[in-house]
Amino acid sequence: MSMLTPPGMGGKKYRITGDRYPRMRRPRHRRRIALTLVAAACVLGLAGWGTLQLIDVFGGKSNSARAAQGKKPCRNSAKAATAQAAPATAKPPAPATLTVNVYNATPRSGLAKRTADELKKRGFKIGKVGNAPAAYDKKIKGAGILLGPKAATGGPLKVLATQLAGAEQKTDDRKNTELDLIIGDGFKDLAPQQAAAKSLALLAHPSPAPAADPGC
Repeated sequence: MSMLTPPGMGGKKYRITGDRYPRMRRPRHRRRIALTLVAAACVLGLAGWGTLQLIDVFGGKSNSARAAQGKKPCRNSAKAATAQAAPATAKPPAPATLTVNVYNATPRSGLAKRTADELKKRGFKIGKVGNAPAAYDKKIKGAGILLGPKAATGGPLKVLATQLAGAEQKTDDRKNTELDLIIGDGFKDLAPQQAAAKSLALLAHPSPAPAADPGC
């Protein structure tokens, strides 16, 4: 019996003809699924890259750079420019150009004379010295009141205020340029001369405004 004869075939011979033989192949549908997944991944990647490009173009490179550096867009750039464009504050008058009347509104005697002498040592001109007018006598609870014309608010009163911490500043309708320092019940002494000189220097040369953010 030939080896090509299957068992039980009764000894009959069979011949295999032709040049094709059965072969073991993998199912084609698995390959198609794999190719489909790869193609879908490529499409999604391209779509995401295109979206980022559009955001960068329409959003502006400057905003993207600020976002990458953790900086917020400047909102106060207009205010900073206005502050820099503002004119410098006028220089305050020197103490030697100011005439100060010193009045005592307390029951303690000698305060007006002693305070006037100290102000004179510090460069102020001294006018009248004595008891306070009836409108203020025994009626000031704080350290004192600085009184002057309305035009004195921008400079002269501020200069005199460097000598008496905590003093209230007021104006009236006087026609002259003299200032009044009225001593109140809370008065102990003038500001220390060094502290007063420092305050006067800061008044003449105020600290510059902070510079604008260069990243704006």
